[in-house]
Amino acid sequence: MSAPADDIATSPTPAKKPVIALMGEFSAGKSTLSNLLIGEEALRVQVTATQLPPVWISQGTGEPFRVTRDGREEAVDLKGPVSLDDTLYIRVFQTSDILEICDIIDMPGISDPNMSPDVWQRVIGEADAVLWCTHATQAWRQSEAAVWMSMPAELYKRSLLLLTRFDKLVTDRDRKRVVKRVERETDGLFAGIYPVSLIEAIAAQDDREKWEASGAEAFTQALIEQIHAIAPADKASRPVSQRVGPPPLALVETDELTEGSTPRIVPRRVVRKARVPRPIA
Repeated sequence: MSAPADDIATSPTPAKKPVIALMGEFSAGKSTLSNLLIGEEALRVQVTATQLPPVWISQGTGEPFRVTRDGREEAVDLKGPVSLDDTLYIRVFQTSDILEICDIIDMPGISDPNMSPDVWQRVIGEADAVLWCTHATQAWRQSEAAVWMSMPAELYKRSLLLLTRFDKLVTDRDRKRVVKRVERETDGLFAGIYPVSLIEAIAAQDDREKWEASGAEAFTQALIEQIHAIAPADKASRPVSQRVGPPPLALVETDELTEGSTPRIVPRRVVRKARVPRPIA
């Protein structure tokens, strides 16, 4: 049972790990990206059908709660409405290997006309890096560029731009044209640009060839490198987890790894993990 709201202690920002924000316009693939990284739906279907403030996803099995704008933690029912005006973010917990090395903030779509940009702007300062999703068939719209240019400049060298639904570009000519244009228009604004089909990546499961063909191999390796670069020295030097995962990610240590190098991610089959609710401490 969750602790009563009045009994939940005031708490600052969650304990610091590298924090990766998922951002982009509506229907750009953020939810699919979250599922790929975490290995299961981070939020229940009933929840995703409602408007939510930023959702901060951390490793664990606790009950969800919301953090108010004055720093209070309060129990929250995700099946009901959540106030956007006085909620800074919602904190939820999942058991996933990727969350052992970073936290993830799933931001609202920047193009939602019914939601003020203040809702995500007041949280973006918590992010160490951003994974920005842009639909390949209409990649890097002016509205996206305007928002990104308003971001703290220190995010540019740590963040990755994903050209999602890249499989929708049928010809090799179209693919090259889009990548070239986006590279030109975002020069110096991201650490890297990665075409990817997130649906194909999830469907690949343990098929290495399909995993690489989806674009997930290049993107996930870059993500792990960014997380290790951001992490404090004491965390970056800790032993690597055997899995950062499903589906279909897994960190593995190999004989080729040397000091300071990063582990490879290989596709692995989805393994669903049972949730065991526990009280908020």
